[in-house]
Order: sequence, then C-alpha cells, then structure tokens
Amino acid sequence: MITGAAGNIGRKLNAHFTGLGWTTRLLDAHPGEGVEVADLSVWDEGWVSRFADADAVVLLAGDPKPEATWASVVRLNLDLVMNVYEAAVAQRAKRVIFASSNWTMAGHRFADGPLTTDREPCPVNAYGMSKLVGERIGRSYAHRHGLSSISFRIGWIQRGENRPGPHMKWADWGQGMWLSDRDMAQAFEKAVAAPADVRFAVLNLMSANPGMRWDIETTRKVLGYVPQDGAEPVVTPEQAQGREITRRTREMVEAAEAWMRDTRW
Repeated sequence: MITGAAGNIGRKLNAHFTGLGWTTRLLDAHPGEGVEVADLSVWDEGWVSRFADADAVVLLAGDPKPEATWASVVRLNLDLVMNVYEAAVAQRAKRVIFASSNWTMAGHRFADGPLTTDREPCPVNAYGMSKLVGERIGRSYAHRHGLSSISFRIGWIQRGENRPGPHMKWADWGQGMWLSDRDMAQAFEKAVAAPADVRFAVLNLMSANPGMRWDIETTRKVLGYVPQDGAEPVVTPEQAQGREITRRTREMVEAAEAWMRDTRW
C-alpha cells in the first residue's frame, strides 16, 4: 500500500515495486494513474478497508512543504498520520514505513558533529515538528500494538531527473542530503522486506555523499542498505555568502530566544 502515491516519491516507488513483480494498492488525495482518490485526514471505512492484510504501508501522504502552515500540518501531517496508523492496525497490516524528514534536525545545520538519529531532534518549523511527531506515533504503535514501524528521515530527492549539484538550495547543507532515485528505491524495498524483528527504527536516508554529516551506518546495519550513489557538494560564491548570512541570522535568533528565556516578565 502506497499512500501519497501520486506524488514524486510515490510514483517512483510504485514503478520500482511493480518492476519487482509486487502488487501495489495506491491511495492519494489527488488523481493519478491507478490511484484511488481518498482524503486520509478524514476517517472513512471505504479507504480503511483497502489496508487489509497489507505487507507494508508506505506512508508518504501529507503536506510535503517545509513552509506548510500549522493549519495544514495539523490536518495533513498529524490527523492523517494517526488515521493511517490506526487503519493499519485495524486491518492487520504488518508494517508502516513512514516518510519522515531531514527537517527534524534542521536546527543543527550550523552545529558540529555527526547527525545520528539518537541525537536530540531540532526542528525549526511546523513541518519538521509534525514529522517528529509522526515518528513518535510510530514508536507508540510499535510498542502498544506490535505494529512494525520504520521511519526514514529522507534527504533531498528532487522531481524528475534528480541530479545533484549547485542548483540545489542551502549550499553544502542541501547538497549533502541528496538522495538518488535508485538509493531511495533500494532503501524502501529493503524496509518492506526487513525481518519481522525490526519492530521500530528511525533511520537517516541519504546517498553516500562525501563529507556529509548525516550518519547512515545505522541504516546500513538495520536494513542492509548499500547506497550506490553519492556526490560531493559544489558551493558557489553566492551560496557561500548566503550560508554566512543564514548562519548569522540563526545566531541572532538563538540569542533572542536565550534572552527571552532568562528574562522575568
């Protein structure tokens, strides 16, 4: 079962899975080839029944925009996610594979050290916070209902050709998160086929980009992920200047937050 099947990742995964000879069921709020249209943010027994006995539910549905408003996030990234997990349990699906995001760690951009999935999360917007909550919902359902839950903190997989390079935003930070189509497809394939004893995991999902801070060793160990691609960032002078402005702005925001915490009102 692929939810959000009409989107960028959904279409690419469906092509990969059907190429393996797997049978897929496709749900999305928007129409597409072979897609059943459904609003998963509103519980309905019609779409819920489509989850029956699924080997895995790939949870891509939701608002994918980092600039998403709180109103959109509450409906599409919280209510919808809880509905999908509940439907998976009710219909005896074996596993949910949740599309989390690198935005759960965006506040560490100008910090030091590797970005492991056991490092303190640091979302900087409503979208990143909603993805962190989605991970925790998966943990709860794994512990309370025995539903296997794997969350991928997905890097940057662009629409279409998905080439790495300086056309990507956020300089070396953005390029360091590049995820090729075939690495993405491999990881999701391995997540579907992972042993039943993988009950809960949060895993970084990027290609093997030289110099990146994202730790993918846990992804290798848990799933046997072997990335085939990787690209070293190419930062233009304009991007380097923008990165420095962003860093200084972030320092100002953090100083203001610290002042507010320490001030008696």
